[in-house]
Amino acid sequence: SLDVPFQIEEPVTYAILKRVNPEGRTMCSLCSRLRRGILYRVADELGATRIALGHHRDDILETFFLNMFFGGKLKAMPPKLVSDDGRHVVIRPLAYVQEADLVAYADWRAFPIIPCTLCGSQENLKRKEVKQLMRDWEKRFPGRVDNVFSSLTRVTPSHLLDRGLYDFAGLRADGTPVPDGDIAFDVDPALEEAVSSQPVAGIAGITVARRD
Repeated sequence: SLDVPFQIEEPVTYAILKRVNPEGRTMCSLCSRLRRGILYRVADELGATRIALGHHRDDILETFFLNMFFGGKLKAMPPKLVSDDGRHVVIRPLAYVQEADLVAYADWRAFPIIPCTLCGSQENLKRKEVKQLMRDWEKRFPGRVDNVFSSLTRVTPSHLLDRGLYDFAGLRADGTPVPDGDIAFDVDPALEEAVSSQPVAGIAGITVARRD
């Protein structure tokens, strides 16, 4: 034991969900909002300066794909943010840890696993579909999931389409070098490897090739 003081909250969220949530609809969204409200309330009562959530790397990736596939936006979960009311700092200490590593550690330490009777028991959950998609990718293309996660840490707003992140309308060519500017085109490594050819010209470090 680390002798850290703690208290356990036992809210009646299940009864609320069953009463309010329409029949046949998943409960995840409403359940999440209810639990978040409870966390904020208890944090205020305790005078807590941080709210730590247990989301791991795979949770973040699943949320990213869910927002992309079903919400039409690029949005995941950051390791640190301020709540929408501006009163709480939320942190995710496990944001960079893979779920498999957490499972292995929990097994090694023989931690008791407390299941949620709602999350896993619901049918047709989109998160389940995305999780399976990621597993299939990792089997067929080892390292792909790591690359997707890495892409969340290296975003280039000038090469996306969000006008709120980048001033496309105000772009002017004034002769000043632009670090994120276009370098003629980006070479696709897979395409470059697939083309059996001889180089005929070099432009700004890019090899232009022709097929034999």
